[in-house]
Amino acid sequence: MVGVSLERLYALLVSVSLLSVLCAGDAVGDLQTKGRAALDAQLANRAEGTRGDVSATDRKAYIAAVLCFIQKPSKLSATAYPGAKSRYDDFVAVHIKNSLTIHGTGNFLSWHRYFTWAYEQSLRTECGYNGTQPYWDWGRWASSPETSPIFDGSDTSMSGQGIKTSHSSNGLKPAGQGGGCIEKGPFKDMKVNLGPMAAMADTTPPKNPRADGFGYNPRCIKRDISNYLTARDATTAKIASLITGSANIGAFQNNMQSQNGVHSGGHFTISGDPGSDFYVSPGDPAFWLHHGMIDRTWYIWQTQDFANRQQVIAGGTSMMGGGKAQSLEDVIDLDVVNIDGKKWKIKELVSTVDGPFCYVYE
Repeated sequence: MVGVSLERLYALLVSVSLLSVLCAGDAVGDLQTKGRAALDAQLANRAEGTRGDVSATDRKAYIAAVLCFIQKPSKLSATAYPGAKSRYDDFVAVHIKNSLTIHGTGNFLSWHRYFTWAYEQSLRTECGYNGTQPYWDWGRWASSPETSPIFDGSDTSMSGQGIKTSHSSNGLKPAGQGGGCIEKGPFKDMKVNLGPMAAMADTTPPKNPRADGFGYNPRCIKRDISNYLTARDATTAKIASLITGSANIGAFQNNMQSQNGVHSGGHFTISGDPGSDFYVSPGDPAFWLHHGMIDRTWYIWQTQDFANRQQVIAGGTSMMGGGKAQSLEDVIDLDVVNIDGKKWKIKELVSTVDGPFCYVYE
């Protein structure tokens, strides 16, 4: 997302897939433009922000901030979370802890919006980052995500494919040309310390010493990137159809999170360990670009009927289908990754230009 305060608007997510270009003039971009007028009206009394492309230098600055974050010590209890060694691990641990109440639930979109924004804010305040949180435009690179600037293994990428290793299908797509540890790029030596919790068949991470996944279990990040799911489920046309074909918030979030939806498509395109483990997936730094695009897609859907698509909610409070109905009054609490220690109600997190947020997508 973007470094923001309630007094100052910065341009959020102005990169497209870590490229120094603006969003392509495609069906999804057209919908984004169409919905912008209503949102701009609400921003009329706020200070003007700066907008611009993300240069290679700025992409490197983002990567440097993430690498810095990995070196910062954890703020979690070493007794309760012995595997959380870094501030980066704090975010992974919070996601693990909440996974069964933030997926397939009424708070899925708002929880992850705050979570991704909190990550960006932490990069800014704790590692001096001055840029914005990039997003992965799935449709732009649907035919070949592994050769895109996001995953090409260059020094301005999120690192590349895993080393080619004999492995099984994960059950959702055929085994690809990777499967092993990240081969090159800025994050090839990064370790995932927590989990696994829900490892897929295409990877065999060592078992965590604790049943809750919070034990110390360092290992490389594995990936098996291919176009099988993006070409099927995350093309620009499919994203646009999700936006235009979902009449209400329930339909939108259910379609997004379905097995053939863009949420699954992005996670299982990255695949491997921890990318395909829905508990531990933030352990792969590409997670944040994927959820930046999840939030962008929700934002565009909201702006198609801005007045009527803010204070709306649907769904329950448990991934397994039990529990009470989710309410806009329910509180989102990210523990040690809350910004300024503040908790927010869902109703305060549904607009990108209200509550703690003040950002738009370009």
